[in-house]
Amino acid sequence: MKQFTEGDLSRLYKPKAESGKGDNGQVTIIGGSALFHGAPLLTLKTASRIVDMVFFASPTSSLEDVCDKLKSQLSSFIWIPLDDLDEYLKKSDAILIGPGFMRFRSEKQQGECLKNKLCDVAGIETQRITEGLLQKFHKKQWVIDGGSLQVLSREFIPKKAILTPNKREFTMLFGEEEASKMAKEYDCIIVVKNAETAIYSSDDSIMVRGGNAGLTKGGTGDVLAGLTVALAATNEPLLAACAASFIAKRAADELYKKVGFAYNADDLAEEIPKVLGRYFGK
Repeated sequence: MKQFTEGDLSRLYKPKAESGKGDNGQVTIIGGSALFHGAPLLTLKTASRIVDMVFFASPTSSLEDVCDKLKSQLSSFIWIPLDDLDEYLKKSDAILIGPGFMRFRSEKQQGECLKNKLCDVAGIETQRITEGLLQKFHKKQWVIDGGSLQVLSREFIPKKAILTPNKREFTMLFGEEEASKMAKEYDCIIVVKNAETAIYSSDDSIMVRGGNAGLTKGGTGDVLAGLTVALAATNEPLLAACAASFIAKRAADELYKKVGFAYNADDLAEEIPKVLGRYFGK
């Protein structure tokens, strides 16, 4: 298995001085729910620092108040109504779906939902939205994360999509199959997150080392998803997935030097632009 190194970052797209607005990537992020507010906001915070424009849509109106508050600190995204979503997806270079989507409405249902992929109307709605959009816009560059992975049927995986499952999400989607085999069969990129992250495509496998136990904290996967979709807007998907993992791990290592494990997902989102900017400046 190949190893992704710092030198590989030189292959990343770098904005040109003469760039115009929109030349350096536009992405749409679809996620969030009444139960999970923070996940999509972490993706927004990360992606908005890299691409020119970030559009955000959610099936729940309860996120409007959260976004209004967030905009007092972060203005670099546009909230769009679901009725207008198609038009924004058409002009997006990459799309992230799933962070904060629900599979069940209450933690009390978790035991039942661990036995059944779909156990209530929340999961059914997440599946309807996810599979409907993936099918309608199957030629787009997708990053699939979180709740969408938990309800997705394999046949809806678009070619070259980047999947970023945790261990449970991988099992729910692929069972006991090997990630390398599934990446070949569905012609997609699968990011197997671990102390040493393995990333598989239809014809390659790459190891990304680094990171520390702080990356097990809630929300760090959402930061990675936001970084991945931002890089996928202007880079080929395998490079985007590998570079995102490398940069997130390097940012985590920088934080560890300062505070040990005492950092959270917000800290990681703040550190990533510093690390990425350092490499872009070379």
